[in-house]
Amino acid sequence: MTIENKPIYSLITLEKFKALMGVDDRDDVLVHFCIEASTLAIEQYCKRSLLRKKHFEKIKFTGDLLLPLREFPVSKILAVYQMKNEKLRMINDKLIESEFYCTIPDCGYSNDFPFDLSLFPEIKKFRGIKYFKVIYWAGYPIEKVPADLVSACYELAAWNMNRYRGRRIGMSGNIRGAGIQGEHFEMQMPENVRQLVEPYKRRVI
Repeated sequence: MTIENKPIYSLITLEKFKALMGVDDRDDVLVHFCIEASTLAIEQYCKRSLLRKKHFEKIKFTGDLLLPLREFPVSKILAVYQMKNEKLRMINDKLIESEFYCTIPDCGYSNDFPFDLSLFPEIKKFRGIKYFKVIYWAGYPIEKVPADLVSACYELAAWNMNRYRGRRIGMSGNIRGAGIQGEHFEMQMPENVRQLVEPYKRRVI
């Protein structure tokens, strides 16, 4: 899903949005902006990443064998390193073999639930560990984005696209190459969109 060979970061595909909105290729730049900006607004509201991407996370080791991972759902742990100091450097970081850890729930479990890296007790035999560096894939691949998130992205993008077109609120300005000024293109969150994304919002205790 690209426009001019640039990847689009969106919870809904360009093609699906255009089909639902009944617009053609002449609106691609505006559509691109609307669906990408809406995706980022939803992620900001949910206080988390939702689309699948690679994450690099440093976790302080206090002796607890259950380490919470920040992003979810986790699809694959790429590597876990033990660190002797606080700096994220590959030099002197030791790779921990996969037989010394697992995830709870298992990687690939697609429900929207936080994940933990579970270390096996043998890990305590390793001396001097201050931090763990975890590299992993988390978030939804575009083909497996839950229907309510797709709907939320569509509703928010359509709402803003209609606002720009003047069907609801007259607007002026320029987006690069499309006549819209991004700083004046407000990304508000309508109530119906908030209701759709509320279950995916990060809960801070």
